[in-house]
Amino acid sequence: MLKWYVIPLLALVFYVYVREIKEAKLSGNWDAVFAGLTIFGMDFVNETWNSWVMVLSGRSAFWTAPGDTALRTMVGWNIEIMFMFSIMGIIYYHSLTPGKKVKILGIPENWAMAVGYSAFCVFVECLLNKGGHLVWEYVFWERSIKGVILIFLIGYFHFFCAAIFVLHLKTIKNKLITIGCIYGLAVVMNIIGKGILGWPY
Repeated sequence: MLKWYVIPLLALVFYVYVREIKEAKLSGNWDAVFAGLTIFGMDFVNETWNSWVMVLSGRSAFWTAPGDTALRTMVGWNIEIMFMFSIMGIIYYHSLTPGKKVKILGIPENWAMAVGYSAFCVFVECLLNKGGHLVWEYVFWERSIKGVILIFLIGYFHFFCAAIFVLHLKTIKNKLITIGCIYGLAVVMNIIGKGILGWPY
């Protein structure tokens, strides 16, 4: 199934990246693009291992997204989620104060924003779960204090940790190598799972 509203959403994602690339060519600063690619890549890895959990457990993935979608790409991933995470890193990057070491409540701004965005994502995910759009099968992955902390750490926070790590690397080469490793891991896992073993996820 593929629905027509994917086309304008895809165009908007393209627009965001084209604008960022245009700015990067002028300024020489590619960090917004790198942040966007990093967080999307981390989500790619996350959704891949989550799909592996479903197959290897014979029961369920940690999270599944069974509701209506324009295109389902994995058991817990759909095109709408993909579009959101493809620009999440760019949103995060532009939330930071350029060229200044700012603190929020005594915490460096980049880490404070990482915590804030992760917490907001968990809040939205809880609403989606309550509405039946995201299904959680396991008792440790639920709307409880322990469950929310786990979702915060495994579901989102490490995405931003990866972005912070990439943004702090000194050279474009090292940033590209790191991003390439993230995508390489996801691609290899999918080649093994889907291509070689033929797992249906």
